[in-house]
Amino acid sequence: MPVRIDNTPNPNALKFTVGVDVGGPKTFVPNQETDDPLAIALFQLEGVTSVFMTADFVTLTKTPDADWGAIAPTAQAILEAEFPG
Repeated sequence: MPVRIDNTPNPNALKFTVGVDVGGPKTFVPNQETDDPLAIALFQLEGVTSVFMTADFVTLTKTPDADWGAIAPTAQAILEAEFPG
């Protein structure tokens, strides 16, 4: 299943529905120690400030000046590789 991207009420957050259980709820923030490879990969995207995982989706939050056009396609590719459906 392709990852579906939906807006949220917060313009600095996008919901990425992956269609399978991602576990959680889990929240990750920068400089927090984690061994979660998915969170680590998503934090390598410039501007990402938090990763929230629960049910069948992942929500990314970005800095106000970051561009979703640069973040969303790469995040979608990372999630589709992790959850190939």
